Amino acid sequence: MNDLFMTGFTGAGSKINSGRHEQNVLIRPKINPVLGTYAERLKSFRPNARLYLLNVILAGAAMGIFRLLFNFYVISLGYDEAFLGNLVATSSLTSLVVALPMGYLADRLGRKISLLLGGLGVAVAILAMVLWPSGTTFILMNVVIGMAQSLSAVTMGPFLMENSAEKERTYLFSFGAGLQMASVSVGSWLGGNLPSWMVGGGVVLPTDSHAYGLALMVVTAGNALSLLPLFLLRLPRLAKNERSSFAPIAYFSKHPFLLGKLILPILVTSIGAGLIMPFMNVFYRQVYSQSDETIGALFAWGSLAMGIGLMIAPPLADRIGKIQLVVITQAISIPFLALMGFSPWFALSAGAYYIRLALMNMSSPVYQTFVMEQVDPPSRAMVASLVSMSNSFGWAFSPTISGWIQVNYGFGPAFVATIVLYVASIYLYWAYFWKNKPAESKKPKLIDA
Repeated sequence: MNDLFMTGFTGAGSKINSGRHEQNVLIRPKINPVLGTYAERLKSFRPNARLYLLNVILAGAAMGIFRLLFNFYVISLGYDEAFLGNLVATSSLTSLVVALPMGYLADRLGRKISLLLGGLGVAVAILAMVLWPSGTTFILMNVVIGMAQSLSAVTMGPFLMENSAEKERTYLFSFGAGLQMASVSVGSWLGGNLPSWMVGGGVVLPTDSHAYGLALMVVTAGNALSLLPLFLLRLPRLAKNERSSFAPIAYFSKHPFLLGKLILPILVTSIGAGLIMPFMNVFYRQVYSQSDETIGALFAWGSLAMGIGLMIAPPLADRIGKIQLVVITQAISIPFLALMGFSPWFALSAGAYYIRLALMNMSSPVYQTFVMEQVDPPSRAMVASLVSMSNSFGWAFSPTISGWIQVNYGFGPAFVATIVLYVASIYLYWAYFWKNKPAESKKPKLIDA
């Protein structure tokens, strides 16, 4: 009986092992072409694109530190959440107002000078806020940051389009965004520890404004360093008559409904994001009583999760389609947003934060590529300006409203409003670009290593 049992067990084990072997054989051909395609796309990146990616890595690390510590720096000087909301609104409102002029300026100056001026403006503004901290300085320098970020934003999309071919374009947009988030992850971890390192265990506490100011000086140095790769860019010089000024306006007049459909979902998302996202470090400090180091680690791992999501987005978009990826990933993120805002335990909220961040944002560069592909080259800077305006609109007004809500009612109502607005934007993506589309648009693409 035992021998029969063992024989049967061995036979079953052989079948199981055989099944596993067959399963592995089936999986490998599916995985290897995807990895091979990914590697081939990365090898296709042009020298200018590679230099831009190096800039993204350095600037991303600096911005990771800034994103974590600036709110704490302002609060350490005696200002409240309402003032923080006004600062976010100031930079975003500036980006909104100047986006169209910056699109025109980016065409006139050229991509290289525009990217350099954008990075330099951010570095100078942060330095000024550290050297001369006051309410007036904070407001004025956030105006400068808004202008600088707007110039960079409207330049980046057209620059990447002009320095990539169709086959690697989605990979360049997504890989660049993923690298940036990975760098932000490193910066967030550094930011959580920098104030302690700067004071070196002396009489000044790590939560003192002096410690935060010293840490923000590192951000200025990092931003300045990130400009070096941009100086090495080699771009063709265009004659004045080749620099488009009126073609984008003509394109807008011919395609107002298409542009409205492309931009409206971004606008609705930005209104919701502006209610919560600028305050996540304050949320985890006040609601869950977490330290700067813990919040820095949370932001670091969150940015890393987002970076991984961004990097796996291109092959997924190849398989299921760009718009399908946008709708599916953002829809799945909604329950995690609710869990993040209303969980009774920090660990559960932190886990939801990671998943939501990766899912909600992994499709952003994919959609940006989709938008840039819908317009002709002379119109890209202007359309990028409109996209930048849409992204800035919510951040220009929502943080002020959210700051007031937080002071009077806490974070709960702001989270509810964000969830409602995100659901509305997902519906718009689906209704405009997925619903009633021909079935062939959903077929797998680009698996030709």
